Amino acid sequence: MTLTAGAMLAGGVTATSAQAASPAPPAITAKGGYVMNNATGRTLYSKAGGTKLSTGSTTKIMTAKVVLSQRNLNLDSKVTIQKAYSDYIVSKGASSAGLFVNDKVTVRQLLYGLMLPSGCDAAYALADKFGKGSTRDARVKSFIGQMNSTARTLGLRNTKFDSFDGISNGSNYSTPNDLTKLASNTMKNSTFRTIVKSKTTKQKVTTRSGGYRYMNWKNTNKLLGTYPGAIGIKTGSGPQAKYCLVFAATRGGKTVIGTVLASSSEANRNAEAKKLMDYAFKR
Repeated sequence: MTLTAGAMLAGGVTATSAQAASPAPPAITAKGGYVMNNATGRTLYSKAGGTKLSTGSTTKIMTAKVVLSQRNLNLDSKVTIQKAYSDYIVSKGASSAGLFVNDKVTVRQLLYGLMLPSGCDAAYALADKFGKGSTRDARVKSFIGQMNSTARTLGLRNTKFDSFDGISNGSNYSTPNDLTKLASNTMKNSTFRTIVKSKTTKQKVTTRSGGYRYMNWKNTNKLLGTYPGAIGIKTGSGPQAKYCLVFAATRGGKTVIGTVLASSSEANRNAEAKKLMDYAFKR
């Protein structure tokens, strides 16, 4: 039987109302996009969801995951900031938390510096702190090894890291669905959730002389405060990665979480993330 417009389906639902209940998937210009229901893991949207793409600073979600997974982690233990971290920032032209050499900064504060201003200096400090080895190079290599072993443990089969911050050496990639699954897993940690939903933070750190200074960090994630229910998670950008965003929002007890990779601009990245979340909340 051919249904005419407004014809009755089983259960008394018309064809037109059934179509209205299932909105058409939005078109996005980003190379890859993926959204899922955080509670059930159900896929709500996918565009090249399994395609390997450069991740930029969304890599730092895994940096945080590895740190927060350390045995007997003391978030208040202090790390002395080394000149090597600031030299690295300068040499790479990398995003920075503005850490001062010889300041003593807690692990918790480094995580804020990692996730809000996307500090590659904070990422380096964490890799140096939690990697194993007698030299800094060995510790960094060890830490990246922990990132990759964690990816394998989480079943992220199309993910590989060659850096602690997303500044790739040619082999740093993931997929929209792998990154979303990583973010969902990491959001189970209450410290991580608190950090990534913060628009700003003011952190008191100890100086070399035993005094203190305040570090004021602003989150690069513009969805916070502009998209109702936004709770994180991490931006990324770079020559290969273009503009990336791993995002999450909660409305009416439902949390959706997703990723856009290789968008053409920061404005498009944010607009398309909002578009995907709007769509996901209707499903």
